[in-house]
Amino acid sequence: MTDSDKKPMSRLLKLANKFNCFYLSGFHAGECRAFVVDGQQVGLVRPDVMKELLNYPQVFQVHPEYVQLNPAFRDYAERSARVEEVLREWRAGGKFITLRGWREECYEVRAQFNTPPLFKMDRSATCLFGIRKYGVDINGYVMDPVKGLSIWLQKRSPNKQTWPGYWDNMVSGGLSVGYGINETAIKEAGEEASIPNNLIAKLKSAGCVSLFFESERGLFPNTEFVYDLELPPDFVPSNNDGEVETFELLPVNECLERILSSHFKTTSVPVALDFLIRHGYITAENEPNFIEIVELLHIPLQTIYNHPQKKCKIAANGEAIESLDRI
Repeated sequence: MTDSDKKPMSRLLKLANKFNCFYLSGFHAGECRAFVVDGQQVGLVRPDVMKELLNYPQVFQVHPEYVQLNPAFRDYAERSARVEEVLREWRAGGKFITLRGWREECYEVRAQFNTPPLFKMDRSATCLFGIRKYGVDINGYVMDPVKGLSIWLQKRSPNKQTWPGYWDNMVSGGLSVGYGINETAIKEAGEEASIPNNLIAKLKSAGCVSLFFESERGLFPNTEFVYDLELPPDFVPSNNDGEVETFELLPVNECLERILSSHFKTTSVPVALDFLIRHGYITAENEPNFIEIVELLHIPLQTIYNHPQKKCKIAANGEAIESLDRI
């Protein structure tokens, strides 16, 4: 196929490629190594992080094809404490810009979302190890009698550690240690947008989206649990926790342009696109790359980390000819 035969890439597909930049390129480049804990892959480690891990052989064992947390650490508490010691040393030494956003707020590290946690890690450090992160997003919208469907967006505070001053979905937040999905949604709705209980009762679960993004901070294999919340026309969200500068209610067309702009938080785009698809505003009729975009909203993060116990060399006929122990 020549370049002239290729289907042109729409603005939306370019954006979908952007928030999946690691999945579409870096993941297949082979430069990162599996991060293994208790015999299970829980993340990926980039070369810049591996270089630093070599200084801590009693904690991290760097092998040719994977990095392993010392298997002598047998339980959740010991693993968490030993990893935190290294991370705090890095933070004190000014290594890795992501650690400037240290929050004293931890995420659980698991082999799968529904399996017991192996240890916990400060949320600012999870991207250094490609840890799968989970969060909630609430699409707040209004059925305006004149403008039609309109969507509330927030502008993040200029003091936020990440994406300061960028536009974002109305409410979002990560799943921290000790909090469930619905619990987090309700908590964040109150803190970020002052949504009262009588309105929160109308919250509707709408599935999830997933992406695999990379920035200078690290790797972001993120899954967001999505909620829709229809709000009355006279309700105006207000912030309680200092993390939001302002809110704005936009009709669909204006909202889409805002999402496509360079001022919208890249890793929040999938939630907004998913909402517009589910509500029939982005369709196969008006978006030439519709199927590719839908696929890129659901990266298979639950199965993507399948570091094998053994690696086989494959002959030309497809049969395994040699098995090499990896762990």
